[in-house]
Amino acid sequence: MFNVYRKQIDWGGRPLTLETGKIARQADGAVLASYGETVVLCTVVGAKAAKVGQDFFPLTVNYQEKAFATGKIPGGFFKREGRPTEKETLVSRLIDRPIRPLFHKSYRSETQVIATVLSHDLENDPDVVAMVGCSAALTISGLPFLGPIAAARVGHIDGRYVLNPTRDQMRDTGLDLVVAGTSEGVLMVESEAGELSEEIMLGAVTFGHEHFQPVIDAIIDLAEMCAKEPRELEAEPEAVARVRARLSEAVAGDLREAYKTVVKQDRYAAIDAVKAKAKELLGDDEDERAVFGDVFKGLESDIVRGTILDTGMRIDGRDTRTVRPIVAEVGVLPRAHGSAVFTRGETQALAVATLGTGQDEQIVDALEGEYREHFMLHYNFPPYSVGEAGRMGSPGRREIGHGKLAWRAIRPILPAKEDFPYTLRVVSEVTESNGSSSMATVCGTSLSLMDAGVPLSRPCAGIAMGLIKEGDRFAVLSDILGDEDHLGDMDFKVAGTEAGVTSLQMDIKITSITPEIMKIALDQARDGRLHILDEMAKALTGARDDVSSNAPRITVITINKDKIRDVIGSGGKVIREITETTGAKIDIADDGTIKVAATDQKVAQAAIDWIQGIVAEPEIGKIYTGKVVKIMDFGAFVNFLGAKDGLVHISEIKPARIKAVSDHLKEGQEVKVKVIGFDRGKVKLSMKVVDQETGQEIEPEAEEA
Repeated sequence: MFNVYRKQIDWGGRPLTLETGKIARQADGAVLASYGETVVLCTVVGAKAAKVGQDFFPLTVNYQEKAFATGKIPGGFFKREGRPTEKETLVSRLIDRPIRPLFHKSYRSETQVIATVLSHDLENDPDVVAMVGCSAALTISGLPFLGPIAAARVGHIDGRYVLNPTRDQMRDTGLDLVVAGTSEGVLMVESEAGELSEEIMLGAVTFGHEHFQPVIDAIIDLAEMCAKEPRELEAEPEAVARVRARLSEAVAGDLREAYKTVVKQDRYAAIDAVKAKAKELLGDDEDERAVFGDVFKGLESDIVRGTILDTGMRIDGRDTRTVRPIVAEVGVLPRAHGSAVFTRGETQALAVATLGTGQDEQIVDALEGEYREHFMLHYNFPPYSVGEAGRMGSPGRREIGHGKLAWRAIRPILPAKEDFPYTLRVVSEVTESNGSSSMATVCGTSLSLMDAGVPLSRPCAGIAMGLIKEGDRFAVLSDILGDEDHLGDMDFKVAGTEAGVTSLQMDIKITSITPEIMKIALDQARDGRLHILDEMAKALTGARDDVSSNAPRITVITINKDKIRDVIGSGGKVIREITETTGAKIDIADDGTIKVAATDQKVAQAAIDWIQGIVAEPEIGKIYTGKVVKIMDFGAFVNFLGAKDGLVHISEIKPARIKAVSDHLKEGQEVKVKVIGFDRGKVKLSMKVVDQETGQEIEPEAEEA
């Protein structure tokens, strides 16, 4: 019934298995990829034909994690998987980026790639397994995919590279780098690093590329056994050549002049005018109108790319290494804990930092288990940033991806949570965009955190690099514009400090690039990054000496773990009373660490005094202030030290004998008491030896008098 084909190799000391022919047989391509005991089902389906008039390639990649993969039942009311998590969105992008450039340029049928995590051994991350499985499924599907690709994760532990480090090993690594590519070269890099040198980063990319070659060979072996016949591609319409020749002769000069306009909006207006003129040349020929968009874009690409390669000059008049003018400002919002505006050319980010407490931490329910995140970075890209009117809604994949890139760049330089016990949230509002708003976000985030008083180890900056490559000729571009990104061959983003790289992300639109080009890009990026850091230093060179007056002040105290239940109280009654009465926020850890947060130090101190009163042990001979909580015939019970009750015997209320306790005390009355002893764990108190006005102890002679 089943024609099962399998290929298994040893990869990094664990078995990697690719299997097809048993599950999801109606898909164009389906591969069950296993690494250790992590299993991902990868499927590919392509529509039989493109929609009429479609001028783009509609590729969708969906990575999804099923709770049953780790033996869990989803939370929530419906008890089923819901909207994509942040990780699912990020891995979907991770798979999309290296496979998209490898589809034949004339293929435009709607295509969907789905990777479903069926089993997770909590050692091998499913993301790399999913990338390998999707590549295998595409390779055997018959779709015009010019792969295969493979991917690997690279760690850096004790000065050596580690292939596909396990979850336990990741705790010790100073690098988390995922690299994907073909047998020829690298297509995609995503990483987070602990201020590593450019040499170590380049070495990690090369290490990963070398070590995933056996995976590419395994996919090819599988394809030779069971790949479907390749689909026939439609020949280029004859109208393309006619329109290309006509536009080259009639509007190429005008378009070249339009691209000399420096200001983005003016340049776009000039290009639109040339485009309208070009459309008039077509007449009513439907075939020519159908291909016009592609041909015009190709003409734009030829002009921009050719000018850069021939002259070394770019759209806005810069050479290949110059960074656009930078303006950095901090403290721009009076009530924010920290704020900054970072402007680089026509790209601008408003970054706002907010300091919170442990109660503000994000709770993440992942396949690996629930954990709390104390640093959040949210990136927003409103339509007005590019002069457009558009839909406003939940963040899309691009916004989540750009925010995570900036998050990875900043996290390695944050202070340890033990040293700076705040929850941190930064929101980056991109208010203008013309190239690399994610790197502007890195710069703005660094400045806003320092403005808020967060002691970063060093300021952090980011820069986006581009590439124009035609045959053996190429040019690496520093600080790319939006047009250079769209019409170029590479988007290479490098973030870091003066000490080293903290994050690197690379996407290639051609089949691959060489180590030589990567080295030039990294060296050029370092020079650009150091220049940007110098410009940022004009606004702020380091963290302010103290947190903002608008931010909560967190005081950390430690109590005996056995006293935690006393501070919390039955059903949280005590701690709720403390917070409601004082207005302070209180976080209690299992080890007895208590963090008290308040914008007013008096409020914080009141809560601290209350807590210390609860956990303190009564001392014989010491005087305390208490409250009468119960009247009895033989005396009164007084609550002191927050949660302690002691008995003031009727004989200890006044120096002289009294008839009834109720004649002298009432419930709720505040009194001064002295601890005079303990009786089988109960505290014995006295009022008569304490002056109730001053709280001072009465001398024995005065008492007798």
